[in-house]
Amino acid sequence: MNNKYTTVLTIAGSDGSGGAGIQADIKTFAALECYGLSVITALTAQNTMGINAVYPVSDTSVIEQFRSIASDIPVDAVKIGMLGNASIIKTVALLLRELQGTPPVILDTILASSGGTPLLAEKAIQLMKEELFPLTSLITPNLPETARLLGMREVPETPESIEEAAMKLLESGTTSVLVKGGHGDGENCRDCLLYDNRFFWFSSKKISTGNNHGTGCTLSSAIAAFMARGEKMESAVEKAKAYLDDALLAGAAYRLGKGNGPLHHQCMQWKQGQTTPLGGRPME
Repeated sequence: MNNKYTTVLTIAGSDGSGGAGIQADIKTFAALECYGLSVITALTAQNTMGINAVYPVSDTSVIEQFRSIASDIPVDAVKIGMLGNASIIKTVALLLRELQGTPPVILDTILASSGGTPLLAEKAIQLMKEELFPLTSLITPNLPETARLLGMREVPETPESIEEAAMKLLESGTTSVLVKGGHGDGENCRDCLLYDNRFFWFSSKKISTGNNHGTGCTLSSAIAAFMARGEKMESAVEKAKAYLDDALLAGAAYRLGKGNGPLHHQCMQWKQGQTTPLGGRPME
């Protein structure tokens, strides 16, 4: 009798430096015992110091990538990352409606890079809300993204204002909202999940590291992986946050490139396999 893979499909941009995007998604799926599938929406020229260029792929390419996978392989969950423009947003919405079954869909609302490079035009933001939010199980904006999605002049900071913002985002049609608090003040990262008409707060101590490239991609991918494995929303978010913290902590011990380095997505596998991972060298 053959074993069955648990599959997660990522629809996102490519990061050749491996810290974010499709590459981070697939590493996360593998670390959490899922089989990663991918549809690339854009090619980026980037490294640890930032994004130098973005090259969106054609709508036809996105359609053919998606339909080739969906016609052959069952999809247990979907993670959506960088989409790049309004046309691809419309295309992805069309394709999600074609997908067999009702797999959970996690949308990481990427509006700009961590370095501030815009990755989605203002006009496309409203389209994302109208076309994609109603098709999602969860959206995962950080605090600045939450403010921008709602047209707020200031980023919500208090628990009350964050909960109010989450409720307004829910009105856009999504099933659940996770407002990530990593950009907030204080020593702790406090994330607010609005799910099933209830608020759940998750708090963890912030990890001081310059190696945090791809945190948003990793968290949303981890949530998708746990939901593909059958976890309920609250549990999936809790376990995904624990995985993210482990990857951040392990990644802090390494150096890659001259700028903002990646998380260590395979930290648990390396730890189990050998005391000194292949290719790992002590920091100077």
